[in-house]
Amino acid sequence: MPSTVTPQRRSREISSNDEDVESSAAAASSAAKRIRINLNGDAAPSSSALSPSNAYEPVGDEPLQEEVLRSRQTKAKHQPGSIVRVKLANFVTYTSVEFLPGPSLNMVIGPNGTGKSTLVCAICLGLGWGPQHLGRAKDVSEFVKHGEQEANIEIELAGDPQRHRRNPVIKCNIKRENNKSTFSVDGKPSNKKAVIELCKSFTIQIDNLCQFLPQDKVVEFAAMTPVELLRSTQRAVAPQEMLDMHDELKEHRKQQKEIEAKVQSDQGALENLENWQRTHADDVQRMREREVVKQRVRYLETARPFPKYREARDAHTIAKKRKKQAGDELEALKREVEPSLEAVNAKQAYQQQVETATSARRKAVHDAEKAADSIDRKLKTLHDRKGELEAEVEAEKNGGKDNRKEVARLEQNIARLKKQIEEQPPEFEISGYNERIREKQRAMDDASRRVQDLKRKQEDLGHRGRDKNQRIQQARQDLANLESQAGQQEAKLKSLSIDTFRAWEWIKQHQDEFEQQVYGPPIVECSVTDLRYVDQIETLFQRGQLLTITCQTKNDFKKLGNILHDQMHLAEINMQHMSGTLDNFPPPVNRDQLGQFGLTGWALDYISGPEPVMATLCANVRLNSTGMGDRDTSAEHFDLLQNGPIENWVTKRSSYKITRRREYGPSAMSTSVRDVRKAQLWTNQPVDMTAKRDLQENIEGWTSELVDFKREMDEAQEEIEKIRATIRDNHEEVKTLQAEKAWKQKTLADIRALPVKLSQQEERLAAAQQSIAAMRQRLQSIASKQDDLTHERAQAAIDYSLAVESLQTRHAELYEAEIALIEANSDLAYLIEKNTSVKDLLQTKQEEVNECVAQVRHYSDVAKGIFAEIRQIMTGWSEETRIFVEELPQNQTSEELEAEIESERARLDLTHEGNDRGVIQQFEAREQKIQKLRENLEGLREELTEAEERITGVRDRWEPELDRLVGMISRSFGENMKEIGCAGEVGVAKEEDFEDWSIKILVKFRESEPLTPLDSHRQSGGERAVSTIFYLMSLQSLTRSPFRVVDEINQGMDPRNERLVHRRMVGIACGSDSLSSSSSLDQGQQPLNNNNNNNNDNNNNNTSFDSVTVNGDILENNNGVAKAAAPVGGSQYFLITPKLLPSLTYARGMRVLCIASGEHMPEKADKVDFGRCVDLARGLRGATTVAVR
Repeated sequence: MPSTVTPQRRSREISSNDEDVESSAAAASSAAKRIRINLNGDAAPSSSALSPSNAYEPVGDEPLQEEVLRSRQTKAKHQPGSIVRVKLANFVTYTSVEFLPGPSLNMVIGPNGTGKSTLVCAICLGLGWGPQHLGRAKDVSEFVKHGEQEANIEIELAGDPQRHRRNPVIKCNIKRENNKSTFSVDGKPSNKKAVIELCKSFTIQIDNLCQFLPQDKVVEFAAMTPVELLRSTQRAVAPQEMLDMHDELKEHRKQQKEIEAKVQSDQGALENLENWQRTHADDVQRMREREVVKQRVRYLETARPFPKYREARDAHTIAKKRKKQAGDELEALKREVEPSLEAVNAKQAYQQQVETATSARRKAVHDAEKAADSIDRKLKTLHDRKGELEAEVEAEKNGGKDNRKEVARLEQNIARLKKQIEEQPPEFEISGYNERIREKQRAMDDASRRVQDLKRKQEDLGHRGRDKNQRIQQARQDLANLESQAGQQEAKLKSLSIDTFRAWEWIKQHQDEFEQQVYGPPIVECSVTDLRYVDQIETLFQRGQLLTITCQTKNDFKKLGNILHDQMHLAEINMQHMSGTLDNFPPPVNRDQLGQFGLTGWALDYISGPEPVMATLCANVRLNSTGMGDRDTSAEHFDLLQNGPIENWVTKRSSYKITRRREYGPSAMSTSVRDVRKAQLWTNQPVDMTAKRDLQENIEGWTSELVDFKREMDEAQEEIEKIRATIRDNHEEVKTLQAEKAWKQKTLADIRALPVKLSQQEERLAAAQQSIAAMRQRLQSIASKQDDLTHERAQAAIDYSLAVESLQTRHAELYEAEIALIEANSDLAYLIEKNTSVKDLLQTKQEEVNECVAQVRHYSDVAKGIFAEIRQIMTGWSEETRIFVEELPQNQTSEELEAEIESERARLDLTHEGNDRGVIQQFEAREQKIQKLRENLEGLREELTEAEERITGVRDRWEPELDRLVGMISRSFGENMKEIGCAGEVGVAKEEDFEDWSIKILVKFRESEPLTPLDSHRQSGGERAVSTIFYLMSLQSLTRSPFRVVDEINQGMDPRNERLVHRRMVGIACGSDSLSSSSSLDQGQQPLNNNNNNNNDNNNNNTSFDSVTVNGDILENNNGVAKAAAPVGGSQYFLITPKLLPSLTYARGMRVLCIASGEHMPEKADKVDFGRCVDLARGLRGATTVAVR
């Protein structure tokens, strides 16, 4: 079949030691003309005929027997839903490929990695199921070929003639970018759900391991529980109705269990409640009687306000009568004493009039006093104003004196300035001074620059000196390190990786900045304790492992990484976080057991270092599980090590590592061996004298340079001091010149400013004279104000005299009124004293009336309060309370009611006290609950009966059909096992719960043992593989699935079992049980029966030969018929395998899909003609046979 051009793969070794391989040569004749089968299964003539010259030359003159091959069309056709064609583009390893599987058994063969399982993946994804059913990649985008952006899958299914006019074609496009799949059906866009529904209509079950068993799901199928196997078996061979009935039985049984649990729970609760009720019935009766008494007490307490209200109402009526009587008596007394009181009232009115007049005159006196006080304050204000004006006059006079003195001083200054103006100014040349000053400054600038140059020279010498000092210190340290072990190791670290050496130097100086200690690389932290094993120990390490820095906390790991990478920009840095200890890395076997393997200890025993570093090495280098030996491994010890738990060990000359692939069984392993290299790092080498001598010479040279630097710095410093003294002298001279220049400039400026100063003095003189004139004007104004103030003071004195006179008059009137008031008060007091007894009598009577009014109001309020309380009680009371209160005696007093309440309470005290009401309520609530439980139990029992009837109805339909199907599977499974000399049967393990029903497979591989359940504890891996494939084959005749896929199920079988299983598979899949064995094309053999063969039954003329598959069809000669019967088998079958044993059984209808892949494949697939290759091979064999004959 066509394939794309792919990289060349490693050739697969073909086993030649199979005990069943037939090596006999068969006679054959050359083919004058051949017919080969093209990719579509049609016969087409070959483009060229094979002549003897194209093969081996015949020995004799006997011509080659003519042989014509033809294809016998099979009677089997693709069942609806089977796969007719699969076309892939850019899918996994394929660029472009097209598969044309046959309707029966399809064997897909090819070396590992050529893309056999890719066909399985394409079927799964192309029919709408997800990658989780493959057990490989998680995302569909991972199935796109490397370097491509999308992949395409096209699958053509055989259509159902009743539903489809043509075969449905499903296309799937997978995008790498968004990890999405898009589908189309017959060229029309569709979706995954619709594609899956279409597949389910053909009973395709990709998610059923009994139908679709990819390579990576074989382990999952083997781990399938018997319960899961029953469900998968039903899905594979039973109609959906049986699965629905099974699920219905599970649900009914679940409901039945829930109902039974409820019945059991409710029955127990009912019995507990009934027992409790019977136990506490007498106590509850006594509590109920106590409750009656308590209820009567509550009723009596509720009736308390009623007699109190009657008593308050009667008291109110009596108080109203007393109030009326006291009021009448008060009115009669008032009429009797009315004449005596009239004289007192008249005198009292006069006294009030006099008192009013006195108050008015007292107010008039107060007003007059205020007016006089106001005028007095005005006089004082005017007097103060007079003093202020006198002070202003004095101030103006003093100011005038100062102005006159200022005028005299200014006149003198003006005269002096005029005289100075008339004199000649001295001569002054400023440019000469400036030139001398600049000359000195230039000299100072040159000196300063020279000082700066000398300072820079000193700084350069200082830097160079410090650098030399550091080099000397480092050289001395290196010299000391050469003579110490740690120093030697750090020197080796420096030569091995300068970045790691710089990092370690920084870590040692900053250990206090970390949470816990950070350890350096193993090359400096660790040492080999036994130098006999130093070569073997060092062989275990790779360069990166020797340079790994160990951090004990994640924070330190993150911090150190940021510093070394981001700040120090170190590239070659290896770091690891290790928080565990050596206890986390136990050896695979005890040390005492190492002797039997020819080992002396573990690598961890011969190297020492800090525990975190050792734990890191155990994780990376596996020191804890690597054995050490002092001699070469013998063959016996090698076999023990291969089959034991130790995967790594090192001897004196070699290092061994075993790699196991558990997915291919316990025998799938490989061993790599490499030589032990000579140790270079953990060795005690002598001191390098050349390096020591170089360091000593460098120290001497750098020390001499330091002395020269010191001398040059001292010379520069002396020159700086001299220059600074010169700068100071020049600076002083500049200061002197600048002072002299400044004095002369000031003198010349003063002379030039004299006219301006004269003008200013004249202006100030004029201003002083104007100020004196203004002063005179102000003195005149002040004198005018003094005159006006004098007139105003005189008028105020007159007004004050008049106010004092008016005040005296008002005082006289007030005295007269006060005398009259005294007389009126005296007369009124006499009259009041004379009528005191009458007033006392009236007051007594009035108080009596007031007391009666208060009593009426009090009893009214009491009655209203009690009545409000009664109304509130009546609002919320029950009918029983109302009847009880109405039946109480109407003439019962509150004291009698209280006595009755106390009597009832005494009865309560004689009975048991407790939470009576709560106990009774609980008793009644339990009674109701008991009744409800009885009703619930009755309903649950009815539901339980209905559930049992439903289960019985469904089970009567489902169980016989299940027994029938499993019986057929068991018979087929038994026949399959019998064919290989074993025994087996399949049954249904029927448990109480339908969820626990399961398939029970019993097998027997030896005569001496009974039938035992198939599991991982009793049978070997090969026996389980045989049983698994036979079980799947037993489903073939019953299958409802249009196709079945099994990927590399034969990998765990030995050749004998594989051959027997293959023969049974061909017989079942192709519907033939009497099959001939064919030779393998891989072995280059083709046994044929010629005309001289006497082993044929009763017919020597019927020459038969084994069929050869070319592109999937059976080729036969025109003189004979293959022993295989016409295939009438079950559904389509795909068997994926990397190899086929020679001389396997084939049948007409089989198709072998050979996958060829490699770098020599042509670009176009149609250039590969496997049919012609077979023709050539058969011709060559025929030519060889004739030559031998």
